[in-house]
Amino acid sequence: MRIRAAVAAVTGALALSALAVPAAQAAGNPLADVTVSNVVINSGKNIVVGASAQVTVSASYTVTHPASVSASSIISGPLLYRGTSITSPSEALIGGDDPGTCTASSSTVLKCTAKIQFRPAATGDYDDLANSQAGSWKVGSVVLDNSGHTKWQNDLGATKVQRLSKLTVNASPEPVKKGKTVTVTGALTRANWDSHKYAGYTGQPVKLQFRKAGSSTYTTLKTVTTDSSGNLKATTTATADGYFRYSFAGTTTTPAVSAAGDYVDVQ
Repeated sequence: MRIRAAVAAVTGALALSALAVPAAQAAGNPLADVTVSNVVINSGKNIVVGASAQVTVSASYTVTHPASVSASSIISGPLLYRGTSITSPSEALIGGDDPGTCTASSSTVLKCTAKIQFRPAATGDYDDLANSQAGSWKVGSVVLDNSGHTKWQNDLGATKVQRLSKLTVNASPEPVKKGKTVTVTGALTRANWDSHKYAGYTGQPVKLQFRKAGSSTYTTLKTVTTDSSGNLKATTTATADGYFRYSFAGTTTTPAVSAAGDYVDVQ
């Protein structure tokens, strides 16, 4: 299991031990009635991570606590997990390097923000992402106090962590006579978090599209499937000056992407 310290309590060791060995939420836990809600990760957008560079996203959430619990004693942060429970994730548990920053909006309500880091390549004490972890993640939270009590919450939302995709296109010959054949090649690649490089995305349907010069709208000509190396090749007939591109709709693990149009002069 890949585990990252999600919050840093009074000492980093406290938070790390709380995450590595989730504590039972006993009936006498003073944090039992503390709740986290309204969690929004990355403004509700999918999280897209490349092959090697760290990606940091923002999160916002609300903490509601009884008047008997001092706001200054609360340390909190959102978490991403896979599996049925945040305390027994099937593959990974990801949180921020630092605790959230909170501001009291009333005597019992805190408005909080946090940062969450995603690292495709391991650095220092942190594990890296693996290709198998791309896709859907659940959102939860952890709240601690400076006495070592812990409160966990499951099912506070969902998000996707995806492998960055790239798409290229080249149409030839340029120029071309009207009615002649235009050959359009390209390649669909995506980040490989295991090798920290980009690799072809095989067996994927990609649309070949054309935009006539002077128009702002692309029209789909045909659908092409990437080969075993992620390459694309299609032919079409030259009818007018314009731009050819490939467009990929995306999958759960990989975001949609469209190549920049390649202009062909038809004579």
